[in-house]
Formats: sequence, structure tokens, C-alpha cells
Amino acid sequence: MSLPASDSDSLASRRSKKPKYSKFTQQELPACKPLLTPGIVIGAFSLIGVIFVPIGLASLAASQNIVELIDRYDAECVSANDKVGFIQDTKTDKACTRKITVPKPMKGPIHIYYQLENFYQNHRRYVKSRNDKQLLYKDAASTITNCEPEAISEDGGKPIVPCGLIAWSLFNDTYSFSLNKKAVEVNKKNIAWDSDKNKKFGSDVFPSNFQKGGLIGGAKLNEKIPLSEQEDLIVWMRTAALPTFRKLYGRIESDMMASDEITVVIQNNYNTYSFGGTKALVLSTTSWIGGRNNFIGVAYVAIGGICLFLAMGFVILYVIKPRALGDPNYLSWNKENPDHPY
Repeated sequence: MSLPASDSDSLASRRSKKPKYSKFTQQELPACKPLLTPGIVIGAFSLIGVIFVPIGLASLAASQNIVELIDRYDAECVSANDKVGFIQDTKTDKACTRKITVPKPMKGPIHIYYQLENFYQNHRRYVKSRNDKQLLYKDAASTITNCEPEAISEDGGKPIVPCGLIAWSLFNDTYSFSLNKKAVEVNKKNIAWDSDKNKKFGSDVFPSNFQKGGLIGGAKLNEKIPLSEQEDLIVWMRTAALPTFRKLYGRIESDMMASDEITVVIQNNYNTYSFGGTKALVLSTTSWIGGRNNFIGVAYVAIGGICLFLAMGFVILYVIKPRALGDPNYLSWNKENPDHPY
């Protein structure tokens, strides 16, 4: 007994695996489908090259005009053979005097950085060793999650504020400067990001029980100053992504002339010797691209040059061996000897 035609069609449609029609599944949605003609391709590459090469050259010129002085002092500022023992001895005078000659005029403000090498601030356990709630809210002073082993004090078990290894290892070398035997003031205001000061560190959160254990990791904090104003701490706690990094220490607002002599008295307190790290003092001017960085300029020039080279190559190819756009003679089934006959 045969089924009616309507029932047969309904049963066939239910058994069919064909998806329902829609513009999305059939890729019929409105879309921009540019036709990449030789003129468009050559023009696009040429435009990129014409824009990128001048930007790269301007960046390189600005970078070359920056005056940067780097003085590594960790080796020469230790007089003992046992460097770790020297740096851990609290009774030893660790003052070290360095003299730097200015090679070119340096226009203020001159930025002062400390540079550390072989210091892995990006280590997972180190990065996690902090509590953001405790840093921001006064009521969260006892919140010490993720802060071990610097979570509670040894005397009385009170919570440490700020807790964690990042704060505990705060850089504590200090620098004082004189230019041609005249003291120079270092401006340490506004060295941290405003977003960090206003949104990550509380104005009513004060340090407590900090660096009072048996093992001191770095600098101490003034317990009368809120964390939002402890800019050295804020700068340090923005962890670096690479093992070699610089952090802003302060600024010298005055200008320096060529052949001026800078005398730096360094308190060499920070222990980089136990893990094979190095320390350096960096004085640098800035430009519209920031500090010295040739990579940006080289990258722009390289990309722009490659694009111009490709544009010239396409022009030569189009002139020597032109090809009509959309010529059906190039279809395999229209050739006399097709590579893939059907």
C-alpha cells in the first residue's frame, strides 16, 4: 500500500540531513569582498611603505638624540671577597662613590632608573605573592591570602601590611647626586602611574609589621605614610615581564652640560649577589617616543622597506608579463594542455 504524495514528502524531509536554509549557513550575509587587482595591491603596499618608512626614520632619529648614561656598580661597590656576607652585614658601611662624566648636553628632566639583571619578577609564585584587597582597603588588613611566607609577623603572628614577597623584596639602594661638587635634588614625586596610586593602593592603608622579621628582604616603609603615597613601593610592585628591567627612581629637573662631572654616592644595600644578579644606575633624557629604543624605528623601516620592495616587484612583474583581469583562457579546461584534465 503506497502512501499519499504529501505524506511521502513529509517523511523524506524528516529523514533528510540537509540543514535548514539560512543566509548564515550558506555564507550569504552581506560582506565586503574586495577585488584584489594589481593596481589595488601595488597601491596598498606603496601606501604602507610611504607611511611606515618616515615614521621609522623619525623614531630612529629621536632615539639617537637621547643621551643615556649607564653605570654598573654592583661589582666595584663591594670591597670584600665574600660579597653575600658583605651585603648581609648590617654593621658594614656600604657607601660607594661613583663619578660619571656627561658626554653630551642633557636637557632636564633627566630620569634616574635602577636596572636589575637576572631578577625574575615574572616568576609565577613571586607574581602571586601579594593581596590586592589588603593593599586597597583598610578593613582588609588581615586578608593575607597568597602572601606566604611573608604573611604574618614572627612576633605575635600579626598580619604584615603590605604582605607578600613582592613588597618584602623592595629595592633599597639609594642615590644622592652632586653636579660639579654642588648638591642636586632628586624629585621623587609622580614616579608611579596615577592609575596605580588611585585604584590599587588605598589612601587610608598604612604599613604595619613590615620588615620586622629575622630576614630583611629590602627597604623599610614609613608607617605614617599611606600606601598610596609610597611611590617607590608602587613602582616596584608593578612587576616586570623580563629578567632585565629598569624602574624609575626619580628625576633631576636641571640641565647638564657636556663635560660636567656627576658624583653619585650610592648606598649599596640590595642583595643581588646571592642569585647572580647585577645592578646599574641609569641616567637618561627622553623624547616623544620615551627612552632610547631603536627597535620601534628599525621595525617600521623594515616593514615599510619590505612593502615598497614588494610593490616594485609587482610593478615589474605586471609590466613584463601583464595578464588580463578575469581572462577565461587561464582556466585549466580552456588550455590546450591542461595540467588537470577533466
